[in-house]
Amino acid sequence: MIITGQLVRIDRSSNVAESQRGSAEQRNAVRIIPGYLRIEGNRIAEVVEGEISERADLGGPDYLICPGFIDTHLHLPQFDMIGSHGLPLLQWLDEVTFPSERRWEDPDYARTMTNRVIDQCFAHGTTSICAYATVHHSGAVAALEVAQQRNVRGVIGQVLMDRQAPDYLLRPAQLQIDETRRLLDRFPPGASLAAAVTPRFAVSCTGELMNAAGELAKERDAVIQTHLAETLQECDLVQNLFGGVSYTDLYRDAGLLTPRSIFGHGIYLDSSDCKKIADADSIIAHCPTANSFLRSGTMNRAALLQSSVKLALGSDIGAGYERSMIRVARAMIEAASSLGESFPSAAEALWQITHGNALALGWPDRDRFSSDEQADVLVIQPNVVWLYGEVDPLSKLMFSWDDRWLKTTIVAGEASYSST
Repeated sequence: MIITGQLVRIDRSSNVAESQRGSAEQRNAVRIIPGYLRIEGNRIAEVVEGEISERADLGGPDYLICPGFIDTHLHLPQFDMIGSHGLPLLQWLDEVTFPSERRWEDPDYARTMTNRVIDQCFAHGTTSICAYATVHHSGAVAALEVAQQRNVRGVIGQVLMDRQAPDYLLRPAQLQIDETRRLLDRFPPGASLAAAVTPRFAVSCTGELMNAAGELAKERDAVIQTHLAETLQECDLVQNLFGGVSYTDLYRDAGLLTPRSIFGHGIYLDSSDCKKIADADSIIAHCPTANSFLRSGTMNRAALLQSSVKLALGSDIGAGYERSMIRVARAMIEAASSLGESFPSAAEALWQITHGNALALGWPDRDRFSSDEQADVLVIQPNVVWLYGEVDPLSKLMFSWDDRWLKTTIVAGEASYSST
């Protein structure tokens, strides 16, 4: 298969913190250049720059050819509850989220829904994910099986929680750890699709459960997913539940502050928190659409980057209401703009949802076009004049984006979504 058009070429960087601070080199790391890709099997066999292929199977001179997008924080069982607006986080969990997640006690339901969710991801250009399932082991198994069959890359975790939730979602801590261990046996860390250790957040976990989760993650060198400092009310509740221990210290003491840890949100962090997170080489998954939807607050992206905290970007569906990572990237620009003059460019935003997210997560082969990389490719046909004129092409695309422009999503060399 040959795909031709204006290739998004992303120069590889090895220093995520320096890159994210917006150096001149990083701002120029995303280039648009005519070219084509030759795909054989599930891999990119050849990348040719400087010419539009006349024998291409897909694309054309006015097409944008882009690597697949990476979403570093989403909840698979919450896609059907997008739009539950007007509630703060803890009330939203009790009244909407927990009842929705109860449906995943039926593994057939979980399997069917995961297929629907992956359809939506592919239709919006997302090919790699860091995702939460629910507390139900059979549901998590079903989600991982479906995602693996459909060549999704990333991690999916069975949610761990043993308090501060309805009884129908609470289960013994050791049972949940044993189930997660079995998931890690079957979908081991480092695999193209792996299980993750996923305590929901400190509010819903006892110290016993968090400590056991930290030990298991260390034993298996597994990715850890959880939430941190999303709302002031939540931060206060954590302090009350754990005798005044700070949220970040709590995770550190439980062994959950590691280079493999992805913390959703990170809005309310002081300089001491940021230093601990940066020193641990942990990741904050910025979720701007969810932060605005639940009225949680606006993360100060510039301050975290100045503290050398590694950032990724996630949709956080279903508090997040945008399935398109382009729209989430635009929300990142708008959130930063609302706080001051330091905000990412369109090129930086596109870099973030491709190479930037991959670099933060330690996925060096999942982020850009290079020979022998898995062929996850987006074929996009904008219906606006974008290659010429006074406006930067990437800025034009970012701010006039229309999901209908995405014509084909190639996943592992196969057309997994087509709008035609």
